[in-house]
This record gives sequence, structure tokens and C-alpha cells, in this order.
Amino acid sequence: MPGNRIYYIYILTNKSGTLYTGVTGDLERRVWLHRTKQVEGFTKRYNINKLLYFESFSDVWSAIAREKEIKGWIRRKKLDLIATTNPDWHDLSEGWYEQ
Repeated sequence: MPGNRIYYIYILTNKSGTLYTGVTGDLERRVWLHRTKQVEGFTKRYNINKLLYFESFSDVWSAIAREKEIKGWIRRKKLDLIATTNPDWHDLSEGWYEQ
């Protein structure tokens, strides 16, 4: 059913601490695509593949609005958001793809 979908906004990073914010309907698959460099552009170029933060939404438009909001923030505000749930910057997707 279309009404039962879940959408996510997420923040990824790399070893240098560069941040990337995105939106998806399948968080696990999207992080995998970033990790395996199947997403052309910024994340591939800068090896951004570590999941730091995510939020879930039942409405795609709410997720898109939140992504745009976060993308408009200065870096310090994004860092503060990440620190609310992941102050040590653990990779939240650790263990997702191991057999």
C-alpha cells in the first residue's frame, strides 16, 4: 500500500568529515549504493559512505522538506544534529551487509 511506505533523510560522511545529506525510500539499499560507489557524483568522488544520522517519515513530501531544511543549514548546526543521537560518529550501518 502506498500509505505504508517509510522514507528517510540521512547524513553520510567520509574519513575527512565531509557531510552529505540525502533522502530515500530504502535506506539500507541507498547506503549500500553509496558504499559500493554506484551513485555518481559527490559521494563517489569524495568516498562518502559512513552513515551518521537518519530520520524516518511516513510522507515523502515531509522527508524531502526535511532534507532541504538540513541541506540549508550551516555545518555547525548539522554537527549539533548528529551529536544528539551519535556524538561519537559511529557508522550506524555497521553490520548491515556482513554475512
